[in-house]
Amino acid sequence: MKKRVLIISTSAGTGHVRCGEALEKAFGEDPRTAEVLHEDALKYTNKLFRDFYSTIYARLVRSAPQLLGFAYRASDEPWKNETVRLQFDRLNTRPLVKFIQAYDPHITVCTHFMPAGIISHLIQKGELAAHLSIVVTDMDCHAMWLSRLFQRYFVAMDETKAHLEALGLPGERITVSGIPIDPLFAQPVDREALQAELGLAPGKRTLLLSAGALGVGPTEVAVRRLMELRQPAQVLVLCGRSEPLREQIQALVGPNHPGFRVLGYSRRMHELMQISDLFIGKPGGLTTSEALACGLPMAIVSPIPGQEERNSDHLLEQGAAIKCNEMTTLSFKIDRLLEDPPQLARMAAQARRFGKPEAARQVVETLLTDELPPLFLGQEQRDAMAQAALRG
Repeated sequence: MKKRVLIISTSAGTGHVRCGEALEKAFGEDPRTAEVLHEDALKYTNKLFRDFYSTIYARLVRSAPQLLGFAYRASDEPWKNETVRLQFDRLNTRPLVKFIQAYDPHITVCTHFMPAGIISHLIQKGELAAHLSIVVTDMDCHAMWLSRLFQRYFVAMDETKAHLEALGLPGERITVSGIPIDPLFAQPVDREALQAELGLAPGKRTLLLSAGALGVGPTEVAVRRLMELRQPAQVLVLCGRSEPLREQIQALVGPNHPGFRVLGYSRRMHELMQISDLFIGKPGGLTTSEALACGLPMAIVSPIPGQEERNSDHLLEQGAAIKCNEMTTLSFKIDRLLEDPPQLARMAAQARRFGKPEAARQVVETLLTDELPPLFLGQEQRDAMAQAALRG
């Protein structure tokens, strides 16, 4: 029987949505899928709730990232304040519940913990008969991703699976797929043609500096430091959706630095990554996975405390990145890397080795053949998981 698939993301940041889009594309290409729909859960809630999950998050990323890091660490304890959070979510998502029940999917895939909690509750109460899987969109699995009921988790790496198993989740319900990204990131491009289109010099090292989709981070400072490079390099600067930032960087670069190309938000990231030699920016879960799939090493700057710091740790451990703790040393660290082509090549090889470009296809293949019954974690099991986390 062909399956009706519902993918639910949440527009708190952009990574959850991009992951959902990648899965939608992969499910849509499989003939065993009758219908696939990808929705943003926040579309079916009220403005106050949307602001809580999305707008406030974006503001904190810009102005108070340390507060986000504190909240991340304070809440990373299995089932801590879970009852209050779930009640708050359920009170504000009644239109979402009606939509899910009306669509009546065979398979539900959540790329954010909030809709996973809603669907878990519906299945537990007998108000929905669907397979629930949760796709974690960072390298680590924060405690808020834990669900009382589910069929399967998809995680980025073996270490994350080991962590969940140590908490008490059955290993056969945890698939190490990687974080789903658009398959375009694994497809070869015509490097010379793209370089010519963008006015880049062939054979010259290309640096890709990204402010992310929101256009946040120390982009102006980074550009100033990159102007100080001793080693020959050309720089693509992506300013995201922030037009003021793009205008600011364009004015800063001016006509005196022809090696800089200043762009806004781009849907050609898969091409830009594949013609670049080093990515400079924040290690969000999706951005990290896309870079790894392209074999693109990273120079990490200003990671958001919490999940991005943990992503950073994994990249450094794998030898696929360097990290710049002070912007004053950015040109020094990149110069040193450009002076050592064998080291840059080793980092690129490690990035490709660590990457999982087929993650979306693996999720689809697993779910369209999966017959696992739902697993419900009772109070005794949840208590044991909390104790296991405290023991470390």
